[in-house]
Amino acid sequence: MSVPSRLYTILLFLMLAACGHKGLYSKGYYSGHSGQRPTAVHVVQAGETLYSIAFQYGQDYREVARWNDIDHSYTIYPEQALKVIKPTSYRNTNQASDETKVNKQAAAEKYPPKPQIPARTPTEKRRNGSHKLRWQWPAKGAILSRFSASDPGQKGIAIAGKKSSRIYAAEAGYVVYSGSGLRGYGKLIIIKHNETFLSAYAHNEQLRAREGEKVKKGEHIADMGNTGTDKVKLHFEIRHNGTPVDPFKYLPKP
Repeated sequence: MSVPSRLYTILLFLMLAACGHKGLYSKGYYSGHSGQRPTAVHVVQAGETLYSIAFQYGQDYREVARWNDIDHSYTIYPEQALKVIKPTSYRNTNQASDETKVNKQAAAEKYPPKPQIPARTPTEKRRNGSHKLRWQWPAKGAILSRFSASDPGQKGIAIAGKKSSRIYAAEAGYVVYSGSGLRGYGKLIIIKHNETFLSAYAHNEQLRAREGEKVKKGEHIADMGNTGTDKVKLHFEIRHNGTPVDPFKYLPKP
Protein backbone atom coordinates (compact mmCIF):
# COMPACT_ATOMS: atom_id res chain seq x y z
CA MET A 1 0.00 0.00 0.00
CA SER A 2 1.37 3.42 -0.92
CA VAL A 3 1.98 6.15 1.65
CA PRO A 4 -0.99 8.31 0.48
CA SER A 5 -3.26 5.25 0.67
CA ARG A 6 -2.11 4.44 4.21
CA LEU A 7 -2.68 8.04 5.28
CA TYR A 8 -6.15 7.99 3.76
CA THR A 9 -6.96 4.74 5.59
CA ILE A 10 -5.76 6.15 8.93
CA LEU A 11 -7.74 9.38 8.41
CA LEU A 12 -10.90 7.42 7.58
CA PHE A 13 -10.46 5.27 10.71
CA LEU A 14 -10.10 8.35 12.91
CA MET A 15 -13.23 9.92 11.40
CA LEU A 16 -15.27 6.79 12.03
CA ALA A 17 -13.98 6.56 15.58
CA ALA A 18 -14.97 10.17 16.22
CA CYS A 19 -18.48 9.50 14.89
CA GLY A 20 -18.78 6.58 17.24
CA HIS A 21 -18.36 8.92 20.21
CA LYS A 22 -21.29 11.19 19.48
CA GLY A 23 -23.88 11.55 22.19
CA LEU A 24 -21.61 10.75 25.13
CA TYR A 25 -22.90 13.72 27.10
CA SER A 26 -25.56 13.41 29.78
CA LYS A 27 -28.80 14.52 28.14
CA GLY A 28 -29.68 16.87 30.96
CA TYR A 29 -26.62 19.10 30.71
CA TYR A 30 -27.70 21.57 28.07
CA SER A 31 -24.12 22.77 27.58
CA GLY A 32 -23.36 19.33 26.16
CA HIS A 33 -19.82 19.35 27.56
CA SER A 34 -19.98 17.04 30.56
CA GLY A 35 -18.10 14.31 28.72
CA GLN A 36 -20.00 11.62 30.61
CA ARG A 37 -21.41 8.48 29.05
CA PRO A 38 -25.17 8.00 29.32
CA THR A 39 -25.88 5.79 32.31
CA ALA A 40 -28.76 3.49 33.14
CA VAL A 41 -28.49 4.06 36.90
CA HIS A 42 -28.24 7.29 38.90
CA VAL A 43 -27.22 7.32 42.57
CA VAL A 44 -29.21 10.01 44.36
CA GLN A 45 -27.18 12.81 45.93
CA ALA A 46 -28.26 15.05 48.80
CA GLY A 47 -30.47 17.89 47.56
CA GLU A 48 -31.72 16.10 44.43
CA THR A 49 -35.39 15.44 43.71
CA LEU A 50 -37.04 12.94 41.41
CA TYR A 51 -37.97 15.87 39.17
CA SER A 52 -34.42 17.22 38.92
CA ILE A 53 -33.01 13.75 38.15
CA ALA A 54 -35.60 13.07 35.46
CA PHE A 55 -34.90 16.57 34.08
CA GLN A 56 -31.17 15.85 34.01
CA TYR A 57 -31.63 12.74 31.87
CA GLY A 58 -34.40 14.13 29.66
CA GLN A 59 -36.99 11.70 31.05
CA ASP A 60 -40.58 12.02 32.22
CA TYR A 61 -40.54 11.97 36.04
CA ARG A 62 -43.61 9.69 36.05
CA GLU A 63 -41.76 7.11 33.97
CA VAL A 64 -38.71 7.22 36.25
CA ALA A 65 -41.05 6.73 39.22
CA ARG A 66 -42.65 3.69 37.56
CA TRP A 67 -39.29 2.12 36.66
CA ASN A 68 -38.24 2.36 40.30
CA ASP A 69 -41.53 1.44 42.02
CA ILE A 70 -41.85 4.91 43.56
CA ASP A 71 -45.33 5.86 44.70
CA HIS A 72 -47.10 9.16 43.98
CA SER A 73 -45.37 10.92 46.85
CA TYR A 74 -42.30 10.82 44.56
CA THR A 75 -40.06 10.62 47.62
CA ILE A 76 -36.42 9.60 47.05
CA TYR A 77 -33.40 9.45 49.35
CA PRO A 78 -29.65 10.04 49.06
CA GLU A 79 -27.66 6.92 48.10
CA GLN A 80 -30.73 5.40 46.45
CA ALA A 81 -29.94 3.89 43.01
CA LEU A 82 -32.50 4.91 40.37
CA LYS A 83 -33.00 3.48 36.92
CA VAL A 84 -33.03 6.46 34.54
CA ILE A 85 -33.35 4.51 31.30
CA LYS A 86 -36.28 2.13 30.73
CA PRO A 87 -35.15 -1.36 31.79
CA THR A 88 -35.38 -3.97 29.04
CA SER A 89 -37.09 -6.36 31.46
CA TYR A 90 -39.41 -3.69 32.90
CA ARG A 91 -42.86 -4.82 33.97
CA ASN A 92 -45.54 -2.29 34.86
CA THR A 93 -46.12 -3.11 38.52
CA ASN A 94 -46.68 -1.08 41.67
CA GLN A 95 -45.13 -3.71 43.94
CA ALA A 96 -41.59 -2.92 45.00
CA SER A 97 -39.10 -5.71 45.67
CA ASP A 98 -38.19 -6.62 49.25
CA GLU A 99 -34.67 -5.29 48.66
CA THR A 100 -36.05 -1.93 47.45
CA LYS A 101 -38.31 -1.67 50.50
CA VAL A 102 -35.41 -2.36 52.86
CA ASN A 103 -33.19 0.22 51.15
CA LYS A 104 -35.93 2.85 51.25
CA GLN A 105 -36.62 2.17 54.92
CA ALA A 106 -32.93 2.47 55.82
CA ALA A 107 -32.60 5.72 53.86
CA ALA A 108 -35.77 7.15 55.40
CA GLU A 109 -34.37 6.55 58.88
CA LYS A 110 -31.04 8.18 57.98
CA TYR A 111 -32.30 11.26 56.11
CA PRO A 112 -35.15 13.63 57.09
CA PRO A 113 -38.06 13.87 54.61
CA LYS A 114 -38.18 16.82 52.20
CA PRO A 115 -41.26 19.03 51.66
CA GLN A 116 -43.99 17.10 49.89
CA ILE A 117 -45.20 18.32 46.51
CA PRO A 118 -48.74 17.30 45.50
CA ALA A 119 -48.67 14.61 42.84
CA ARG A 120 -51.86 15.91 41.29
CA THR A 121 -53.95 18.76 42.62
CA PRO A 122 -57.57 19.53 41.65
CA THR A 123 -56.24 22.53 39.68
CA GLU A 124 -53.91 20.25 37.73
CA LYS A 125 -56.77 17.88 36.97
CA ARG A 126 -58.70 20.76 35.42
CA ARG A 127 -55.64 21.92 33.52
CA ASN A 128 -55.15 18.47 32.05
CA GLY A 129 -58.70 18.72 30.75
CA SER A 130 -60.03 21.84 29.07
CA HIS A 131 -57.79 24.42 30.74
CA LYS A 132 -54.83 25.59 28.71
CA LEU A 133 -51.67 26.93 30.33
CA ARG A 134 -51.25 30.63 29.59
CA TRP A 135 -47.55 31.36 29.65
CA GLN A 136 -45.88 34.71 30.20
CA TRP A 137 -42.30 35.79 29.62
CA PRO A 138 -40.07 34.99 32.62
CA ALA A 139 -37.82 38.03 32.09
CA LYS A 140 -37.35 41.11 29.94
CA GLY A 141 -34.38 41.30 27.63
CA ALA A 142 -32.89 40.55 24.23
CA ILE A 143 -32.89 36.97 22.99
CA LEU A 144 -29.30 35.68 22.93
CA SER A 145 -30.04 32.20 21.59
CA ARG A 146 -33.04 30.17 20.53
CA PHE A 147 -34.19 26.58 20.91
CA SER A 148 -32.88 23.88 18.58
CA ALA A 149 -34.20 20.32 18.61
CA SER A 150 -31.00 19.06 16.94
CA ASP A 151 -28.48 20.87 19.17
CA PRO A 152 -28.02 19.52 22.73
CA GLY A 153 -26.65 22.91 23.72
CA GLN A 154 -29.90 24.69 22.82
CA LYS A 155 -32.60 23.00 24.91
CA GLY A 156 -34.23 26.35 25.62
CA ILE A 157 -33.76 30.08 25.05
CA ALA A 158 -31.28 32.53 26.58
CA ILE A 159 -32.51 35.97 27.63
CA ALA A 160 -30.05 38.80 28.31
CA GLY A 161 -30.43 41.07 31.31
CA LYS A 162 -28.75 42.92 34.13
CA LYS A 163 -27.46 41.17 37.23
CA SER A 164 -30.08 40.95 40.00
CA SER A 165 -32.97 41.81 37.65
CA ARG A 166 -36.14 39.91 38.49
CA ILE A 167 -37.17 36.57 37.06
CA TYR A 168 -40.81 35.57 37.16
CA ALA A 169 -42.72 32.29 37.07
CA ALA A 170 -43.95 31.80 33.50
CA GLU A 171 -47.07 30.03 34.84
CA ALA A 172 -48.45 28.98 38.21
CA GLY A 173 -47.28 25.74 39.77
CA TYR A 174 -45.17 24.05 42.44
CA VAL A 175 -41.41 24.42 42.81
CA VAL A 176 -40.05 20.89 42.46
CA TYR A 177 -36.37 21.83 42.52
CA SER A 178 -34.45 24.82 43.84
CA GLY A 179 -30.69 24.40 44.02
CA SER A 180 -27.39 24.17 42.18
CA GLY A 181 -26.86 20.43 41.78
CA LEU A 182 -27.27 20.16 37.98
CA ARG A 183 -23.98 20.86 36.26
CA GLY A 184 -24.19 23.53 33.57
CA TYR A 185 -27.32 25.18 34.97
CA GLY A 186 -25.89 27.09 37.94
CA LYS A 187 -28.55 28.06 40.48
CA LEU A 188 -31.69 26.51 39.04
CA ILE A 189 -35.43 26.49 39.71
CA ILE A 190 -37.80 23.93 38.18
CA ILE A 191 -41.57 24.47 38.37
CA LYS A 192 -44.17 21.77 37.81
CA HIS A 193 -47.27 23.30 36.19
CA ASN A 194 -49.31 20.14 35.70
CA GLU A 195 -48.64 16.46 35.12
CA THR A 196 -47.04 17.03 31.73
CA PHE A 197 -45.39 20.47 31.77
CA LEU A 198 -42.32 21.75 33.63
CA SER A 199 -40.40 25.00 33.23
CA ALA A 200 -36.80 25.68 34.23
CA TYR A 201 -34.92 28.89 35.09
CA ALA A 202 -31.12 28.65 35.16
CA HIS A 203 -27.99 30.72 36.04
CA ASN A 204 -29.72 32.71 38.78
CA GLU A 205 -27.81 34.86 41.22
CA GLN A 206 -30.32 34.20 44.00
CA LEU A 207 -33.19 31.74 44.35
CA ARG A 208 -36.28 33.19 46.03
CA ALA A 209 -38.65 30.22 45.79
CA ARG A 210 -38.22 27.07 47.89
CA GLU A 211 -38.94 23.45 47.01
CA GLY A 212 -42.52 22.50 47.72
CA GLU A 213 -43.66 26.12 47.51
CA LYS A 214 -46.69 27.01 45.39
CA VAL A 215 -46.03 30.00 43.14
CA LYS A 216 -48.38 32.19 41.15
CA LYS A 217 -47.97 33.15 37.53
CA GLY A 218 -45.77 36.24 37.41
CA GLU A 219 -44.40 35.75 40.93
CA HIS A 220 -40.81 36.85 41.58
CA ILE A 221 -38.93 33.54 41.95
CA ALA A 222 -35.26 34.43 41.36
CA ASP A 223 -32.73 37.13 40.50
CA MET A 224 -30.80 36.96 37.23
CA GLY A 225 -27.12 36.06 37.43
CA ASN A 226 -24.28 34.23 35.75
CA THR A 227 -23.85 31.11 37.90
CA GLY A 228 -22.64 28.20 35.79
CA THR A 229 -22.09 30.37 32.71
CA ASP A 230 -19.91 33.14 31.29
CA LYS A 231 -22.37 36.05 31.19
CA VAL A 232 -25.46 37.36 32.94
CA LYS A 233 -28.52 35.73 31.37
CA LEU A 234 -31.53 33.55 31.99
CA HIS A 235 -31.60 30.13 30.39
CA PHE A 236 -35.31 29.21 30.17
CA GLU A 237 -36.75 25.83 29.23
CA ILE A 238 -40.20 24.32 28.84
CA ARG A 239 -40.43 20.53 28.96
CA HIS A 240 -43.41 18.43 27.92
CA ASN A 241 -43.40 14.85 29.23
CA GLY A 242 -39.70 15.30 29.97
CA THR A 243 -38.77 16.44 26.46
CA PRO A 244 -37.52 20.00 25.80
CA VAL A 245 -39.84 21.96 23.50
CA ASP A 246 -39.50 25.35 21.82
CA PRO A 247 -40.62 28.03 24.31
CA PHE A 248 -41.52 30.33 21.41
CA LYS A 249 -44.43 28.01 20.60
CA TYR A 250 -45.93 28.69 24.05
CA LEU A 251 -44.85 32.20 25.06
CA PRO A 252 -46.80 35.23 23.82
CA LYS A 253 -45.23 37.16 20.95
CA PRO A 254 -42.62 39.57 22.33
